[in-house]
Amino acid sequence: MTVSLFLLMGSLVAVSASNFNQDFDITYGDGRAKILNNGQLLTLSLDESSGSGVRSKNQYLFGKMDMQLKLVPGDSAGTVTTYYFTSLGSTHDEIDFEFLGNLSGDPYTLSTNLYTQGNGNREQQFYLWFDPTMDFHTYTILWNPQNILYFVDGTPIREFKNLESRGIPFPKSQPMWIYSSLWDAENWATRGGLVKTNWSQAPFTASYRNYGAQACIWSSSSNSSSCSSTSTNNSWLSQSLDTTGQQRMQRFQKNYMIYNYCTDTLRFPLGLPPECSLA
Repeated sequence: MTVSLFLLMGSLVAVSASNFNQDFDITYGDGRAKILNNGQLLTLSLDESSGSGVRSKNQYLFGKMDMQLKLVPGDSAGTVTTYYFTSLGSTHDEIDFEFLGNLSGDPYTLSTNLYTQGNGNREQQFYLWFDPTMDFHTYTILWNPQNILYFVDGTPIREFKNLESRGIPFPKSQPMWIYSSLWDAENWATRGGLVKTNWSQAPFTASYRNYGAQACIWSSSSNSSSCSSTSTNNSWLSQSLDTTGQQRMQRFQKNYMIYNYCTDTLRFPLGLPPECSLA
């Protein structure tokens, strides 16, 4: 699929306040996903029978998306709360926030990953400097033609640059939906599956609010999206980290990163992925 990056067709969607009723569909859960407060609050629940999830009504080709989450409190071992972008199919692109639960009192693991043309294995994992179950915090994904940036409460935590000129695939031609879900992954989520889900604590519930998007809606009928890089409202389309942003990200990673695929020589015995030496 060939896509022009800046087709001036249609309009840019800008959402400053969340309305989950307008922007999302419940995809599964049989009542475990609830949209409340006139669309201002989304809760997802998990019990031994099922988890739950939602998907955006629109697809997007590039965007800056904010979501405030308050995670499952207490003994959340085995649970995974997610917020991510993905296309479909065996060669899909994907940009992930995954929050891996843990025993009461232990820190959550924030796992980030991304797929390009069906290839993933790009995990970077972190602890957070706050308890993400006590209050809402803002998790942002910025995806533009130059880079993918992850932020927590405005602090940059990860960057994936467009290195196509060096032979590294970059997500730029497959429109993606936004998904959020809460599901059971006890076989791997907590200490590699050693700690199982304690179903006596169910139902587990995570909350979402203040979803906001500056994004290019994809039109399947015209096979195009609409964005202008010249509008001041669309400055995110060319946003990247300046020197101060790079320094903030490096400080965060030094203090809170607990896994980086780019240093895992056991996982990649034939050599680390090429972007690790080019970023």
